[in-house]
Amino acid sequence: MKANRRQLFLALGVLLGGAWGSGAHAEAPAYPAKPITVVVGYPAGGDTDAMARLFAEKLQLRLGQPVIVDNRPGAGGTIGNTYVSRAAPDGYTLLFTPNPFTTAPLVMKLAPSVSYDVLNGFTPVIHSANQAVLLVASPTAGIKSVADLVAQAKAGKALSYGTPGAGSPMHIAGEWLNRDAGIQVQHVPYRGVAPSVNDVIAGHIPLAYVTLGPVAQYVSTGKLYALAISDGKRSPLLPNVPTLAELGYKDIDAGAWNGFFAPRNTPASVVNLLNANLNEILRMPDVIAKMGTYGAAPVGGPPAALAKVNAADYERLGKVIKDLSIQAE
Repeated sequence: MKANRRQLFLALGVLLGGAWGSGAHAEAPAYPAKPITVVVGYPAGGDTDAMARLFAEKLQLRLGQPVIVDNRPGAGGTIGNTYVSRAAPDGYTLLFTPNPFTTAPLVMKLAPSVSYDVLNGFTPVIHSANQAVLLVASPTAGIKSVADLVAQAKAGKALSYGTPGAGSPMHIAGEWLNRDAGIQVQHVPYRGVAPSVNDVIAGHIPLAYVTLGPVAQYVSTGKLYALAISDGKRSPLLPNVPTLAELGYKDIDAGAWNGFFAPRNTPASVVNLLNANLNEILRMPDVIAKMGTYGAAPVGGPPAALAKVNAADYERLGKVIKDLSIQAE
């Protein structure tokens, strides 16, 4: 009887030990084990959305899981940014954003429900591209150069310029030129590049600061006039268009970049996997060619490179925003 009882306990111990052991050593499914969502804080139709979809398509092929773009526009991109900052840090919710990510919170009065920590609230994944910012004019405005713009403004003509949103590098460039040229051109914020492009083409607004991709075809056909680049150097895609610095506004340097972020505390193994795949994607000839149509130059590199450019813009453009007293209307 005692022997039978001892054998029963031993058998039970083996069963339970096996169960406990398998639970203790069970491995999580390899990442990614389900679809990935890439949030874009701007409407469909703009170049940010188009690049997000390009990267999502390539990631899906490489990772073997669906990669879905989720547009959450509004408040200068901060709605989408906030959503990702509060998502689970598991690699299944990512943010693809241009650099108003960095500057919009410095300009906008955000409610607690729409706020995030620019420097510490996310895990950088990759600095994907740089883009030139272009000042364009509608042919109906009678403005073919920055000199024309300044002359009309100083003569008292009411002028306005559109941008993708408050706190964007386009908004900063517009107010920078206002200050340095001694003029006052009214800012009109839109919910992304595409709506501002539509209005300047239609002549509803005379001017707009935009990235090159959405307006390249209109500039080449004369439906829009390219007046200047607000970056520190000319764009190879528009080599004959001068920079604002070349035109005498030597301090103005406000370009655009974009990148991928994940929620804070996303595992390094996940971030490194995404970074490696996205670096490979950025080297693909068809991706480079397609990005060129958006006026974007691929960058790549380690996650730390995105953290560096984000922090540098936060400090440099943050000072400009403060000096110019830029605020959302």
